[in-house]
Amino acid sequence: MTASRLVVRTQKKPLHGSVPVPSDRSITHRALILAALSNGPCELRGFGYGSDNLRMLGALAALGVRYEDDGRGTLKLRGVGLGGLVAPSAPIDCGRSPTCLRLLTGVLAAQPFASRLEGHGALEHLRMHGVLEPLRARGARLSARPDPTHAGEETAPIDVLGVTPGERLKPLTYALQHGSDHAKGALLLSGLFASGPTIVEEPVVSRDHTERLLSALGMPIRAAASVLSLHPPADPLAIRGFDFDVPGDISAAAFLAVAAQIVPDSHVTTRRTGLNPTRSGILEIIRLAGGRMGITPAGNSLGEPFGEVTSRGSVLRGISIGGELALRGMDEIPAACVLAARARGVTHVTDVAELRLDRPDRIAAIAGLLRAFGVGASERPDGLVIEGRPEQPLTAAHVSSGGDHRIAMCAAVLGLVADGETVVEDADCLAVSFPRFVGTLRSLGAEIEVAR
Repeated sequence: MTASRLVVRTQKKPLHGSVPVPSDRSITHRALILAALSNGPCELRGFGYGSDNLRMLGALAALGVRYEDDGRGTLKLRGVGLGGLVAPSAPIDCGRSPTCLRLLTGVLAAQPFASRLEGHGALEHLRMHGVLEPLRARGARLSARPDPTHAGEETAPIDVLGVTPGERLKPLTYALQHGSDHAKGALLLSGLFASGPTIVEEPVVSRDHTERLLSALGMPIRAAASVLSLHPPADPLAIRGFDFDVPGDISAAAFLAVAAQIVPDSHVTTRRTGLNPTRSGILEIIRLAGGRMGITPAGNSLGEPFGEVTSRGSVLRGISIGGELALRGMDEIPAACVLAARARGVTHVTDVAELRLDRPDRIAAIAGLLRAFGVGASERPDGLVIEGRPEQPLTAAHVSSGGDHRIAMCAAVLGLVADGETVVEDADCLAVSFPRFVGTLRSLGAEIEVAR
């Protein structure tokens, strides 16, 4: 089947409106796992149907978890407790989802059966050693394919031998070398099944969705600065069934907010947007760049804050993005680079070397994309230097996403302020995180369409 492409035309009027965004993928992954391990029933509302979350749902079904989907964003799951997962009849396909692969490795490492986790595309090169090594330190029996391109690294497929029936994983105290919500999440989830406490220390606090949900569900977890401790519950039915309205994905909202910033006189609001402080770096980046924004908190759901984010067309300036701010906005760095393309002066982005590990290399992909639109952009080992072009329209371009959903959205937003028709090839990847991206932009007044 022919891959779809986006056709984006110059935006001649402001973007305007109030729109929802898909559910936060990171939170949804964890909520699905904890619903599966609960004593059920559970109801998740606002499910976004991105392909990554669908892979997780399919994986849990293969492990014996039953669910009902109304097709309109509400899932009802029947949890099986901490002792109720069953051996899958075939390898579990994690698709292209790193979160699915890494978090499930932690869960399955503690089960009394063997399993195999597979993936496609970039997942066949995903670096897994930082997740596998600490799990092995607590007795997990795991094997993986050596990565032929990086000495000492391991990647999918992952063979999980499980624990001997009647035995459990060992207690663990572990200091992670890098802040990683995936490694931390895998350790905490495996710790639910362990024979003693799990203590994890990070050099800096990474996104904290796993610990927020565990705490909200009454699990014995404590945080002190960057150190977490979790004691395994004595009762395998300790995780109660729950209802959860999943907050919207700030990564998806970021592209709409940036579009509003760079299209003059725009006024766009995203509803029920996740405002977790370990994820909201993009909001600070926009403000530091001179962007006009409004944030209206509306409450929290199982410990996850959410609210409305309003973004208005602004005169922007170049800034420096690095350190802790870069960590809190790592997934949104592509959107931040689009913002920098229309800022006065130079923007320096540092401390984002982990984007090099993506397939394609996101630093190289962003730099190449910006240059295609006539924006000065040079790569650095751990980031980029971007020379803003705020006065004149950008150069309309014909580009490919390379299969990266965030690069596709970057190109579409840049096309709104280009001097002609922009074409973005290989746009099917939008289904990973924002299946309704084109329709949402159109509802705000953008001239964008899907073609084949």
